[in-house]
Amino acid sequence: MNAVEAKLTMKTWKSIQAIIAKDVQSELRTRYALNALLMFVLTAVSIILFALRGDQPSSTVLAGMFWVVVFFSAMSGLSRVFVSEEERGTAMTLQLVAIPSSVYFGKLFFNILLTLSLVLGVTVVYTVAFPGFTIQSLDIFLTTVALGSVGLASAATIIAAIIAKANTRGTLYPVLSFPILIILLMSVMSATVKSLDGVPFEEALVDFVVLISYVMVITAGSYLLFDYVWKD
Repeated sequence: MNAVEAKLTMKTWKSIQAIIAKDVQSELRTRYALNALLMFVLTAVSIILFALRGDQPSSTVLAGMFWVVVFFSAMSGLSRVFVSEEERGTAMTLQLVAIPSSVYFGKLFFNILLTLSLVLGVTVVYTVAFPGFTIQSLDIFLTTVALGSVGLASAATIIAAIIAKANTRGTLYPVLSFPILIILLMSVMSATVKSLDGVPFEEALVDFVVLISYVMVITAGSYLLFDYVWKD
């Protein structure tokens, strides 16, 4: 790498850091996404508790409900990364001051942080609310959470960029997200069941291969498409 390439790489990384810092400060100031995520998680878990009426669901049911709550909670918060830019009228400014790759990775890393926070919060609530939600294979669960969060954030970021300018963005976001995320959701549910059942790490390798492949394909495809989506 020559001096020019190194300088460009450093400039791009600084732009990514600036975008992440801007979004974090904006979220801490408004707390729109955090409040939306918190309220949805508490409401969803409360409804599940009322529906179960003291019954003890199996690990398969618990894992499915866990990621259903994560998915719909994410749908209420992750779209804000681009929608908020359109609502505040700052999208054009962002296009002028930062290259598309910096914008994409800045928004992606912010969504990853938000998703990890969401999954951590749901895990704490589930551990308290459901005695059967006992993680016996912590290594499987942590790997599932890491890969699942990156995959969910990557798909959510490019979809948010696509629907940001639409008038019906609120309904379009979950409709477009579910078909793209169905493979991810099936894999993380399967791996979560294994973590609750306490199986050896090797038995979850197939799920992790699917998750890694999904993350690579979605992230690469989103990166290649983002330039056209962002400037359209």
